[in-house]
Amino acid sequence: MTDAVLGTIPVTVAEQVESPARRAFRRLLKRKGAVAGLIVIAAFMLMAVFAPLIAPYDPIATSWSAVRKAPSAAHWFGTDDLGRDILARVLYGARASLVAGAISVAIALSIGVPLGLLSGYRGGFIDALISRITDAMLACPFLILAIALAAFLGPSLGNAMIAIGISATPIFVRLTRGQVMSVKVEDYIEAARAMGNPRWRIALFHILPNIMPALLVQATLAIAAAIIAEAALSFLGLGQQPPAPSWGSMLNSAQRFLTTAPWMAVWPGLAIFLIVLSFNLVGDGLRDALDPRER
Repeated sequence: MTDAVLGTIPVTVAEQVESPARRAFRRLLKRKGAVAGLIVIAAFMLMAVFAPLIAPYDPIATSWSAVRKAPSAAHWFGTDDLGRDILARVLYGARASLVAGAISVAIALSIGVPLGLLSGYRGGFIDALISRITDAMLACPFLILAIALAAFLGPSLGNAMIAIGISATPIFVRLTRGQVMSVKVEDYIEAARAMGNPRWRIALFHILPNIMPALLVQATLAIAAAIIAEAALSFLGLGQQPPAPSWGSMLNSAQRFLTTAPWMAVWPGLAIFLIVLSFNLVGDGLRDALDPRER
């Protein structure tokens, strides 16, 4: 009986001294979907970084003798309507999609989190003003607002990222505000206030670290939405401009040849599907791994 009890002590102690980050990572690795998503995301990132070394051809080089050729040993993914190698364009197009997703969400975080923190912690007139502006922006669908802003700013990848980032900002404002209002009434916040800590210190060093898990999960899911938005803007001619490769513009070119050259649409469409699905799987896994109620 004593041996059995003593055998459980090291496990309990190990669980107590384990850091929250390591505990969350261990929980994340137990979720097969999240692990598969991480592998796919890592593969796409490596392909984007090393595209010049992996791509068999120049992504913008045309060849009139290889127009709409089916997949073969020379062109694994086939060629498009201008004779460009689709594999090379998919690899280089991953750069535009991943960069657009990351930078757009970074813009949304840099604007939305401070505004949500200010709104939720201060309250009063500031909270009412920020909340009404947020509600007005949320009343317009995300993609419609991004298209309108991109059309106003002008067609380019940089402007598309700004438009997507601004369109995603209200989501982070609302999430941050709700998390702050929930956390600021906790006992440890009251204790920090009773010890004489200024408001800015309480907000930055006591409230913000405790709402980061929810923001991290939302950011992961927002990257998937931003990639879809970038593809949609490029499809409409408001994102990455030709001849630079983009998955959305590749689908735009392929829509006229769906019956005669379906491979032109299959590969960029499959790339969008895989990367978006992977980010969603990782986001779901993070939500479960960072939940303190999970055992």
